[in-house]
Amino acid sequence: MRTWRFHAQRLWTGTQAGALDDVVLEGEGTRIARILARSDAAPLASGTPSVGLVTPGLVDAHTHAAWAGHRHAEYVLRLQGADYVTIAKAGGGIVRSHEAVAAIDEDALFEVLVARLRRMARHGVTAVEVKSGYGLTVDGERKQLRVMARAHAERGLPRLVRTFLALHAVPPGVTREEHVRLMVDELLPEVAAENLADRVDAYVDPHAFTVDEAERLFARARSLGLAVTIHAGQFGDIGGAELAAKYDAGSADHLENVSREGARALAMAGVRAALLPIASYTLRQAPPPVALLREAGVKLVVASDANPGTAPTESLPLAMALAAREYGLTVEEILRGVTIEAAAALGLPSPALEAGAEATLAMWDLPHENALVMPWGTPPLVDVWRGGVSLLR
Repeated sequence: MRTWRFHAQRLWTGTQAGALDDVVLEGEGTRIARILARSDAAPLASGTPSVGLVTPGLVDAHTHAAWAGHRHAEYVLRLQGADYVTIAKAGGGIVRSHEAVAAIDEDALFEVLVARLRRMARHGVTAVEVKSGYGLTVDGERKQLRVMARAHAERGLPRLVRTFLALHAVPPGVTREEHVRLMVDELLPEVAAENLADRVDAYVDPHAFTVDEAERLFARARSLGLAVTIHAGQFGDIGGAELAAKYDAGSADHLENVSREGARALAMAGVRAALLPIASYTLRQAPPPVALLREAGVKLVVASDANPGTAPTESLPLAMALAAREYGLTVEEILRGVTIEAAAALGLPSPALEAGAEATLAMWDLPHENALVMPWGTPPLVDVWRGGVSLLR
């Protein structure tokens, strides 16, 4: 079995041990065997790697990364004052991305997704949630889900958690009622039977889907053994947080608008809040009520929301920087939000770094974890490992 050893000037563990200075990590194969103070370790041989900062691999818990095409014209319209609903009514937004996904063949979409995931790895990301939801039709959603399944099986990429975003928007030429029926009654059982997704999602908002429509989806998903998550309260609070609590969702995402009662329901059910600061920044929205969520005891996740319209990025570190600057999260909250809490929201094992843990980690040319929340966009990464194997080679 391959053994390995390197020196870290600083290690943010994600455990109760916190951050450690001047340590040596030793491992065997995919696992960390020991973490030792340098003074307690055997002398470092010539050529032993030394890095500034080591953290658990980052986990991006909310992305729409299986997209094709571009929506740059919409961004210019937003700069000129157009809002989300106006753009959507003019044929832009989700429907524009649906048209791009419909126009691309499956192999080409797979290559687009794989290339995007490789770029995410260069930002220190070792696990990514990827949603469908731009297919919109039964055939389009099948295409996205098959592409996600292929990437999930591909070696040398971040680990994928696949989410069937069944209720995202209504495609042209179909009634709302028929679309809900197709997604819930026709496609969802097929998705479960063919293991095409790990979770199910719905967009619950005043201009999107209702609580009743989402509950129909969630009840069926649960009966089929699928976990759920939810887009809730991005533009208005219509009870999405309470629905997330009722169905024990992995997370409730966005939450720019959430009531005190909704926050308490999330906390009582142990549902995490996934905060998406790039989207609210792009849309010029006020931040979620972070103080209210903290007061209620809701655990916080930070994610990129990578998508072609409202969060046109592949950089989770950019979301981290905005979570600090725009949302007022502490460095500890952010780091936990892109590692420990993000993994828990996705149902993944804890990525905390300790003896016996999987060697899934990011090495940074930085002196301290505080530097990670500065607005680098692309912070200086030395290497990123998934199970002891570099994703950059």
